This record gives sequence, C-alpha cells and structure tokens, in this order.
Amino acid sequence: MAPADSPADGSAAGDVPLAVELRGITKRFPGVVANKDIELRVRRGEVHAIVGENGAGKSTLMKTLYGEHRPDEGEILIDGRPVQFRSPSDAIAAGIGMVHQHFMLADNFTVLENVILGSEPTRHGRLDRAAARRRIEEISERYDLGLQPDALVEDLGVGDRQRVEIAKVLYRDARILILDEPTAVLVPQEVDELFGNLAELKREGLTVIFISHKLDEVRRVADSITVIRRGTTVGTADPRTTTAKQLAELMVGAELPTPETRESTVRETPVLQLVGVTVTDGGQRPVVDDVTLTVREGEVVGIAGVEGNGQAELVDAIMGLRPLAAGSVLLGGEDVTAWSTRARREAGVGFIPEDRHRQGMLLDAPLWENRILGHQTRPPAVKGPFIDRRGARADTARIMREYDVRAPGPDTLAVALSGGNQQKLIVGREMSARPRLLVAAHPTRGVDVGAQAVIWELLKDARAEGLGIVLISADLDELIGLSDTLHVMLRGRLVATLDPRRVTPEELGGHMTGARTAGAA
Repeated sequence: MAPADSPADGSAAGDVPLAVELRGITKRFPGVVANKDIELRVRRGEVHAIVGENGAGKSTLMKTLYGEHRPDEGEILIDGRPVQFRSPSDAIAAGIGMVHQHFMLADNFTVLENVILGSEPTRHGRLDRAAARRRIEEISERYDLGLQPDALVEDLGVGDRQRVEIAKVLYRDARILILDEPTAVLVPQEVDELFGNLAELKREGLTVIFISHKLDEVRRVADSITVIRRGTTVGTADPRTTTAKQLAELMVGAELPTPETRESTVRETPVLQLVGVTVTDGGQRPVVDDVTLTVREGEVVGIAGVEGNGQAELVDAIMGLRPLAAGSVLLGGEDVTAWSTRARREAGVGFIPEDRHRQGMLLDAPLWENRILGHQTRPPAVKGPFIDRRGARADTARIMREYDVRAPGPDTLAVALSGGNQQKLIVGREMSARPRLLVAAHPTRGVDVGAQAVIWELLKDARAEGLGIVLISADLDELIGLSDTLHVMLRGRLVATLDPRRVTPEELGGHMTGARTAGAA
C-alpha cells in the first residue's frame, strides 16, 4: 500500500471535519500521571496513528476515549460535540469501537456468541441466532475475516481471536475504530490484507485510530501520526515526509534498532533435541506431525508459521504442557519426555509465553509475586521451605532497574502496567534464572522500539554465552535477524529449512502460506 494520499472525501486536510478531538486530557492514578495535557485531533475518514514507548500513556488515553476511564481534566469531542462517557456502553452508542491489544473474549463461548454478546438480536422475545449468523457471515465475507461462527474461541489462535474482536466492533456499527497493535500477530501477506480492509473502511467514511510499534507500517498505512512521550503529546508527523528513524528518535531519543546478530556462536553440544514429536488435537488429527529438530548451545532456532499451524502446540510439547502421541524430547541428551513442566523448568528451561496474560502473569497479583512464578522452588523466591517475600521484592526491584520496567514498585499490581512493561518483567524473570534453553514465543510482541532493542540485545548476549533458544515470532524481520537456523511450520510439519542470511521476508512469507515449494533457501 502506498503512503496515504489526501483525505477520503478529497478535500484539503483543513476542510475535513474532526471525528475525534481531545483537549487537555489528564488522567492520574495513585503515584502515576498516565496522561498530562494530551491534545489529539483526528479527521473524519482518516487512519490516524498513535505511537510512543510502552508506558507512554497510549492505552490509557484510548481507554479514556472508549469510556473505560474518566479524565481528571480535559474535554472529549466527537464529531464536534462535547461528550462525557461513563462507560464503554456510552462510547459504543456514540459510534466508537475498540479492539484491545489483549483481547476481551470468553474462551468457552463460540465466535457467534462472543460477537453478539451484549447486542443479541431477538425475535418474539428469543435470541435470533439465524439473524446473528447472517450478519456475522456478511461481515466476515465483506472484510475477509474468515470467521467460523460455531468455533469455540478457546480453540482459536491469537490471529483468529483478533479477527473475532474486529468483527465485534463492526457488528455494532462503529464509525470510529480504535485498533491497538492490530498487526502484532500477522505475516506480511495478512498485513497487506488488513491494510486493504482499512482502505475500504476509509472509503466508506469510517475513522481508524491505529496504535502500533511498527514504524514502517505506521508510515505505510497512516494519514497522520501523533507521537506521545511520557504521558503527553510531543508532536505530530506526516508519514509521507517522516522516516522511521525520525519517528524512533522522536519517540525514544534513539535510532531504530535492528535484530541482526553478530558472528555465529553455535557450538556442537545439543541443548534440545526433538525426535519425531507428534501431538494430536485430542482425537486422531495431528497438530504437530513428526517434528525432528536440534537446538545447540549458542544457537537460535527460529520457527516461522502462520498462526494456528502447530507452533503453539510444539511449544507446549517442549514445555511438558501437552502429552506426546509419539516421539521424544531430550534436554542436554537426557530423555525428559515423561518429565513434568516443573521438572523441566528446574532443569534449566526458560519460557516466554505467547500470551503473557493467559500463561505468564497473574494480573491481580503484585509484581514480586509475578517475579517468582515458575521459579517458586529456588532463591530468591524461597528461603528453606518458605516464600522469601523480602528477597523476592528486592530481586523484583533489581529486575525493574535492569530491564527498565516502569512501575512505582514491586508491590504494584501487574494489571497496572502497560503490555510492554509486563513483557519486560517476564523477560527479566526468565533471564535471571540463567537457563540453558529458552523457549521464546513472540518475545517482543507489543513492545516499543526501545524495549525491543533491549530484548534483542539480551537474547544476543545470552546466545553468545551459550544459551540455546527456540524462537517463535510473527515478526519476520526478527526471525530472520536473530535466527541461526530457520524452519517453516505448515499444517503441523516442518516444511522448509531456510538460510536466514539469504531469505527475504517475502520469500519466508511465501513458504509460510504454502505458496512456495519446500526446501532450503
């Protein structure tokens, strides 16, 4: 998609009415000023990007616009009229819809039930499922979402969950869409499709507020950009004339990082060996099909694949979270197939999960308790048979300093942190245990360029010291830049082994979708 042209109605920018205007928005929480005197002007029918570091206040600002928070100071105008939202219901009634970075779905409900929840169509006093199904199928086809109304959400991958969230917003006839990190789980071809959808939304006069850490994507899709730093707006930018480097410097005062590794550090000693690993879906269908691979000391083995092709189940098999139907898992040459997850963790396996909220954190617990998750049998979490709260708090404070986790202190609840700061805490927790194998599923998902650079450098340094890493990521530049060996997973099988030094993101994406033949690049 080419850089954005003039506004959707063809008039000059100054003549296009504002869909959203925020004037002097300030929002305080105990010990934190999340937003201070924010100014934002979003024209009707445009894609407006908001960029900034994790913890800069972007999500808080959007939750205020969506009625989840009430501002302490300032004014919100929708279509030129002042509004006061007491809840998201008020925002929805005003035509605003939000797709959160961390999805708001009921796992035990179907896609149809999730989409219509709170807006159920009725006929003669009863739920009209037929009408709901017709509407959802129409939305799915129109925007190429590929929804299956009867599928259980708990059986969906992250990418499919995101599409359900988008359908929820469109189902409620939103005219202003807030998308928080919408491309985080997509491969390049899917990003192209999403951006095509956004162009269609623009043509129909809808307004999109697009939050992202991927600056090249922001420049590609946005008509205008607002930059937020430390809770306040620091400027606006024209994506047609502003480079990613300039945006990065405006956001974090540093150049845009790259994931490219230094010289090879791969050693001969295997850390992890998977031999014929097969996992089924609970019946007879294999979701991981006869996978064999080796990870050596000092090696990053990347696994690329479109969401839902077995990567999550492979991670579960490595971690002992899912039984094998066939094959074996060896750690340092020792067969650990029958070992529990706890035994594998204590043997030196670190884990950065795909979904930090579902697998990596207790959101209603303080940071120091989250620090000891998965490590509660070893210091500094314990002293003898007892939990060492003082030691855990002190070590949490250390992680916060070393990994730039921005929060008032170790007793802060995890839910109060931005997604990127939650991710940095998890990375710090896992790296602090000095593992010999790290299973990293989307380690930089939803983090800004500054935090991304920190995590990349940590992985590179640990690799140089001999850490073996299994890297799962939807960021193809990250996979190519960090990996020593790169496998492609399609329908549960490893279908290609590629040379990261030669393959392009487009070629890798082709292998992931099955458009290219298997083999070595």
